[in-house]
Formats: sequence, structure tokens, C-alpha cells
Amino acid sequence: MGIILEIKGLKKTFEDKSNVVNALEDINLSIEEGSLVSVIGGSGCGKSTLLRIIGGLETEYEGEIIVDGKAVTGPSREKGFIFQDHRLLPWLTVKENIRLSLPEEQKNNDSLIRENLEIVELGEFENAYPSQLSGGMAQRVAIARALANKPRILLLDEPFGALDAITKIHLQDQLLRIWKEEKITMIIVTHDIDEAVYLGSRVVVMTPRPGRIKRIEKIELGTPRRRTGSLFTQERDKIYKEFFKETELPFTYNI
Repeated sequence: MGIILEIKGLKKTFEDKSNVVNALEDINLSIEEGSLVSVIGGSGCGKSTLLRIIGGLETEYEGEIIVDGKAVTGPSREKGFIFQDHRLLPWLTVKENIRLSLPEEQKNNDSLIRENLEIVELGEFENAYPSQLSGGMAQRVAIARALANKPRILLLDEPFGALDAITKIHLQDQLLRIWKEEKITMIIVTHDIDEAVYLGSRVVVMTPRPGRIKRIEKIELGTPRRRTGSLFTQERDKIYKEFFKETELPFTYNI
């Protein structure tokens, strides 16, 4: 497959009357169609800002963002966005929340809505309200809502950060299944090293502010992926070492 996304010489600065913050600097990145890329870095390194720029939600920057050979000038249905908060409207049912996001010509396409609820294994909850769903279920509805528009790229901004550990693991596996079945290019921003390694075919490591790309690590875990064993440990340790000195690695305390 070819390159679906190119980022060239990206720089992003936030300014107000008293302060200038360099959020991103000299970002150059190419992403292949059908890949799942994790972007990881410390708090404030600009990784969420990077995702918003790719999604067309931030339009003031220097450099180029190119999708399928065309410059990104704003949001579009070819780029789906999933936030940490599911952002479902509480007064609408699951089905109506998804319907609201569809283009006018698809508003009455109930089969499309059901199809995408089945993808996230929530077909029987189409008439439920958000208050009747668990946090993990609500986030799966948010994924279904994004998929319903048939995006070329799915952008995920710490989508599982607010969930408990068991639910997070379940949804990570769901996301991998959806990625393999739907063959959508995915870019996930996370601060969780284990999550970045488990999900990503490549892990992009960012420096502290101003955010730059420090390293891009290709992940070789095989299929199916496993959270245990030497392969996962080896790949995870490579990323840990980008953030901690050898003597500071977590869980290596002498007692």
C-alpha cells in the first residue's frame, strides 16, 4: 500500500499577549495506508495538537499536512476523530447519536447504523441511552459513530485513558480487531507505553516541548499479538529507554 498521510516541516506555536509557546517543531512523518501508528510522549509534548492538526481541527501552523496528495484545510469525513470523552448527546439514543453524525443523504440509512454497531458488538443497544451504557460501551458507540462515515483515517486521542484497566484491555483488543477487519489507517495518541506497543505497528516517540519526533520504532509482535512473553517485553523496553535511563526503568527497584 502507498503513503496516505505526509507531514512536512510542521511547526505549531501558540501565542497570547504575554507568552509564546512552541508546541511542535520540525515534524516530518509519512504514514502508510492501512497502518496503525501509536504516538507517545510526556504531558504537554504536543501529541494531541499534532492529531488535531492532522484532523483539520487546528488550521494555524507552518508546514504541510497532505492526505492522499491533497493539503488538509479543515475537517472532513475522510478523517474520523475519537476523543477521550465519548461526547454522546445524553438525550439521544445510541442509534440517533450515530445518525446525527451522518451526511444528509445517509441520515435515514438505518442499516448503515446497525452495521457499524455490529462492528463494535453493540447491535442490541441501538435504542439505549448513554446513561444506560458503561464507559467502555459508550466509547465503542463513539467508535461506531466515527466508522459510520467510512473514514480513510481514524484519529484517536487517548480514547481509553479514562477507563479502568480491564475495560481498557478489552477495548484495545476490540480496536485491533476493527483495524484488521476494516483495514482503516489509524493513528492513536497515548501516554501509556504498554498501550502504544501493543497497538502500534510503529511507535512514534516525541520529545518534551517543543514536540519533535525523537524516534520511530517498528513493532514486531507477530499475530495474534500477546501482552506477555519476551517479544512484548523487548519491544516495550526499547520505548521505556527513550524516557528513562537504564537505572531508572520502572520495576527495577532494589529492596
